Amino acid sequence: MVDASEKGPILVFLGPTLRLAEAEPVLDGIYLQPAAQGDILLAAHAFRPRAMVLIDGQFEDRPAVRHKEILWAMAQGIVVIGAASMGALRAAELSEFGMIGVGLIYRWYRRWRLAPDDAVAVLSGPPELGFLPLTDALVDLQRTFASLTRRDFITAADRDLLTTTARNMNFRERRFEAILRDAGWQEEGLKQLQKEMVGQKKRDALLALRNARSLVMQENTGPVSCAWVATNTFVRDLEAGGIDSTLATTYKLNP
Repeated sequence: MVDASEKGPILVFLGPTLRLAEAEPVLDGIYLQPAAQGDILLAAHAFRPRAMVLIDGQFEDRPAVRHKEILWAMAQGIVVIGAASMGALRAAELSEFGMIGVGLIYRWYRRWRLAPDDAVAVLSGPPELGFLPLTDALVDLQRTFASLTRRDFITAADRDLLTTTARNMNFRERRFEAILRDAGWQEEGLKQLQKEMVGQKKRDALLALRNARSLVMQENTGPVSCAWVATNTFVRDLEAGGIDSTLATTYKLNP
């Protein structure tokens, strides 16, 4: 095991939560596509980073990024920060092992451990279009309905109806305008309310990027994460995905 180099880059796994053009001015890092199984391991070998910020992850066409893989990265001295989407989920699940969580959504998942994973899921376009979001996340919709109620745009009964409608939808179909149409809103009123959409995932992602460097500096002053052991299940998962499992035990060697 080795500590991550102080001069190493910060890697960011980013997709539909935040546009690249909005992220790059906030944090000078290396931006990669949403993480799936094996991507953290491969990225560590490719870039020798001092830290990783996990925001978006894949989970349909490829297996989701494994908890064990994040634990591996931290055991190498790589600081791992999570926020907004898949990152918030994994940070809530691994906070006691040293993964750093940022933002309201992370705190929400920490408090309600059995909250649905699909509350942050969205359908997105292909990599060629920058994983453009095609639907709205339930957590953003719920924050929007609550905000509209506080500001007297809708009633509490409206909020409850809209929230229930959104929760009952598959994440691939959740869209603000579709939910309001189902609830009987006319087109003119719909457009007015749509301008008030709350992007909590985006807010949390920006917060994580703004604070990434200070969090890395704070974490590097503390102890390195506990020892890591490759389990048979972890090795089989990597090999099933076409990834050389020896990468998990040779990181300490010069690439």
